[in-house]
Amino acid sequence: QVQLVESGGGLVQAGGSLRLSCSPFGRNFNRYPMGWFRQAPGRERECVAGVNWSGGSAYYADFVKGRFTISRDSARNTLYLQMKSLKPEDTAVYSCAAPRRPSLTIATTEDEYDSWGQGTQVTVSS
Repeated sequence: QVQLVESGGGLVQAGGSLRLSCSPFGRNFNRYPMGWFRQAPGRERECVAGVNWSGGSAYYADFVKGRFTISRDSARNTLYLQMKSLKPEDTAVYSCAAPRRPSLTIATTEDEYDSWGQGTQVTVSS
């Protein structure tokens, strides 16, 4: 059974930084694109960033461009999301996700993913 476990969330002041980590268990995702999503209360889940299997290409939603960086460490089979210049509107539950099969492209839509972590809460105070 595949399990994705996120860590690194917390409470931070506006302008601060956090780094989220995602560790998959039950499958090696080194040949899979992976992504980070977030969901704020009362809002739809949205894609924050995606990365291809090698880590050489990334996608960012417009609202995080220049502030967030997605990366992966294949040796550790771990996905990261470095978040800087955080804003109160970044407050949400952040989840990592993996798609159904290996691919050379980046997956950016929710329906391309079928394995999800439980999420980690990020709260940014003003």
